[in-house]
Order: sequence, then C-alpha cells, then structure tokens
Amino acid sequence: MNMAKKTKKSKEEPLNGDEGEAPEAQTSADEGAAQEAEAPARNETPLEQAERERDEYLGNWHRARADYQNLKRRTFDDVQGAVGRERTALLQEMLTILDFLDMALATPVEHAEAKNLKTGVQMTRDQLMALLERHRVAAMETEEGAFDHDLHQAVATVESTDVEPGQIVEVMRRGFTIAGDVLRYAQVRVAAEPQNEAPTEAEPEPDENPEEGGD
Repeated sequence: MNMAKKTKKSKEEPLNGDEGEAPEAQTSADEGAAQEAEAPARNETPLEQAERERDEYLGNWHRARADYQNLKRRTFDDVQGAVGRERTALLQEMLTILDFLDMALATPVEHAEAKNLKTGVQMTRDQLMALLERHRVAAMETEEGAFDHDLHQAVATVESTDVEPGQIVEVMRRGFTIAGDVLRYAQVRVAAEPQNEAPTEAEPEPDENPEEGGD
C-alpha cells in the first residue's frame, strides 16, 4: 500500500512542477519587453537625451499656448456678445422713451406755461437723440416706398387707390438702425391688393302682362 501511494505521488510531481513554473515564465517575458522598450533610452547619448526632452517640453508648451489662446478668444467673444446684448436692450428702451417724447411734442398747446413745458420736452428729446447718434443710432427713412421685410414690420394691410399694392401707406412707429444693422423694425401699414366684389345675381324682371287668375 505504501509503495502504491509513493508511485502515485511521484507521477503527480511533474504536473505540480509545471504549474509552478508558468508564473515565472510570464514574469521573465514582461521583464524582457520592458528592457527592450528601455533599450533606446539607455543607448542615447546625453546630448540626444537632452534634445529629446527639449522637443517634448517644447511640444507641450506649444499645445498649452494654443489652448490658452483658444480659451482667451472664446472668453472675449462671450464677453463681447453679452455686452452687445445688454447694449441693444438699453438702446431699445431709450427708443421707447423717444417715442413718448415725440407724442408729447405732437400735442397742440395754447397756454404760455404749456409752451414753456413743451420747450423743455423738446430740449430733452434733442439731448436723447444726440446721445443715440453718438452710439451710431439713426432713424430709418420709411415714410414712403415699397415694403421691405428686412426693415419693416407690417401691422396692418389696407386697401388704397392712391398707392400701388405692396407700398407703405402709413408709418405707425419709426424704425432705427445701429451701425447699419436693424435695431428696431419700423411698424407700417401696407397697401393690399384690391378685392374684387362678387357679382350679384340679377333679379328677375316682373312680367308685364301677368295672366289673370280665373274666378
């Protein structure tokens, strides 16, 4: 019985030995690959190593500088866009104030005190308009002419025999531009195509000699 056990054990020993040698073989292969990867670096001369490191540092610096320039440009564009939107909103509100001043000036006055007040309103209006002009704001010339989708906003269409269809009949609210771009569209009334009246059916003519009914 003891001899049988020893024989079985001796047959299993080579298998155990093979299993134990597998991790050592894998480790040796990894070390060989690492040594091959490090071989060029070890074979470099000090000058070649310095040049390689210089190129790496210079490439990293160029990439960092490009990233910084892109970030700087995007930040500048975002700030300029926000400032432009706030400036546009402010100028549009100032145009509304200008409309109210024009409405006050259009009101007829008779008394001396009212005339003095109107003079003050006119001076305020002139100062406001001068401020807008310094910001390159100008009024549109839309008293007459053809309707333009890029400049005008049609608030109503009317039939008119005095002007051709598509022509401006009346300016309801003036438009303004800033540096050539539309700041506020002009609200206008536009002449429409005349509608042809539907023909009416002719009424039947009465019979001149109606037949007399029998008794």
